[in-house]
Amino acid sequence: MAIKSFPGKEAIQTQGWLKAHKWLLLRRASQIGILVLFLLGPLAGIWIVKGNLSGSMTLEVLPLTDPFLLLQSMLSGSVPILSGAIGALIVIAFYALMGGRLFCSWVCPVNLVTDLAAWLRRRFDLRGNTSLSRNLRYWILGLALLFPLLTGVIVWEYVNPVSMFHRGLIFGMGTAWVVVLAVFLFDLLIAKHGWCGRLCPMGAFYGLLGSGALLRVSAAQREKCDDCMDCFEICPEPQVIKPALKGADNCVGPVILDINCTNCGRCIDVCAKGVFRFDSRFHNREGLPESCSKTQTA
Repeated sequence: MAIKSFPGKEAIQTQGWLKAHKWLLLRRASQIGILVLFLLGPLAGIWIVKGNLSGSMTLEVLPLTDPFLLLQSMLSGSVPILSGAIGALIVIAFYALMGGRLFCSWVCPVNLVTDLAAWLRRRFDLRGNTSLSRNLRYWILGLALLFPLLTGVIVWEYVNPVSMFHRGLIFGMGTAWVVVLAVFLFDLLIAKHGWCGRLCPMGAFYGLLGSGALLRVSAAQREKCDDCMDCFEICPEPQVIKPALKGADNCVGPVILDINCTNCGRCIDVCAKGVFRFDSRFHNREGLPESCSKTQTA
């Protein structure tokens, strides 16, 4: 089995390993740090955060509620308690401003599993793929919201890998291992970035939630691109890159506005030319030719 060279090799050579992995390391610190905060209570008796990713209370004052779960609960006929509603509004406000799919790349524990599968695919140049549409996740999202409305049962939570993985770490994995292993093998052997990129309704929901977010990745220095393709290789949603990276002639700005961008920052890490950076959606006219209409909006 061939071992393939990693995307970002040139970035490591020119910028050093730490800078070429800066955003990846920060994401891992965020994901693991959040898990540790939740685990400190049941495992060590240090209750900084009580609850789980579905609903929690931090330092007895800050409620946080998964708005996707709350919406399913309301569709099933339940009336949310005040703290749950407030917690959902706080989460909605944050992701509406910062980008809904920040949850996928900076919070979700299943991302650790899918990133491992993606790393192994690159490492051993595994080519198996599927023709499953990336829009399938939106159909699954619709079903996840339709079932509670029709049955009064939050069906999605019975198979949700995110909540099962999180609860499993606290109470013991049990059958959660089967679900997590299935996600891992699906991404490793069947579809590159398959779970997050094609199936997960939570990712679809948070992408829609953050459709107007201010924080975006921008190909601000796209004229420096040498077509090495490292950003496309590393990105979990590579289809979002091309319009911003190659769209100057068509008066498409450099900011990635696609709702499926996870703001993971890996394109920034692996680019040796410094093409990408985190930016605001309002800077989408930077780098456009003078011939482009002045009335173009972000």
